[in-house]
Amino acid sequence: MTKIRLEIDEVKIFRPKKRWHLYFVVVAEHPEDDDKMIVSAIPQMPFLLTSRHNNEYHFDTGQDGSEGLFVLSRDMPEDRELNVQFYLRHSRKATRDMGEILQDIKTGIGGDAFGIVSDLVGNVGVPWLVIAKKAVSMVGKILVKIPDKDFGFLSAFERFGPEFETQTEIDREKDFTGDASLVYSWAVDE
Repeated sequence: MTKIRLEIDEVKIFRPKKRWHLYFVVVAEHPEDDDKMIVSAIPQMPFLLTSRHNNEYHFDTGQDGSEGLFVLSRDMPEDRELNVQFYLRHSRKATRDMGEILQDIKTGIGGDAFGIVSDLVGNVGVPWLVIAKKAVSMVGKILVKIPDKDFGFLSAFERFGPEFETQTEIDREKDFTGDASLVYSWAVDE
């Protein structure tokens, strides 16, 4: 079965401040149930962006063997499309409990949250909250209530077309709805 992998390669902040504690909230289609989505916060602790980074953080250094920040790996969907969304957040605390964020989302969604699972999309040890697909629109509204800086939303929806037959990995660069951009890569493994 063909596998697809998603990694974050680079994030840029377009604000004058030079010190950030950043993390991503990821929303993706459930790999086994079309009526559900999964939500997680990665990495498990916010990463520090300081003035020496010049408001850019590179997870993938470009050296042989270097990879980006692993997000997920799963079987290719039958329709060869996958919907993934990112929210970029700056923690107002030097340390942030990512489990607390998932719990806040679970509480906000209420009956449309089905519990927390791990190792669902190849990211061992990273908890994923399973939610109803109809509740996805509530995630952004719940995140606004968490007292962290919001850099906005970005859709990493991908239609795995013929370009993936000649290239096994494709980088994409997009802007968040706020003052940041993201470089991420989709890889297809046979």
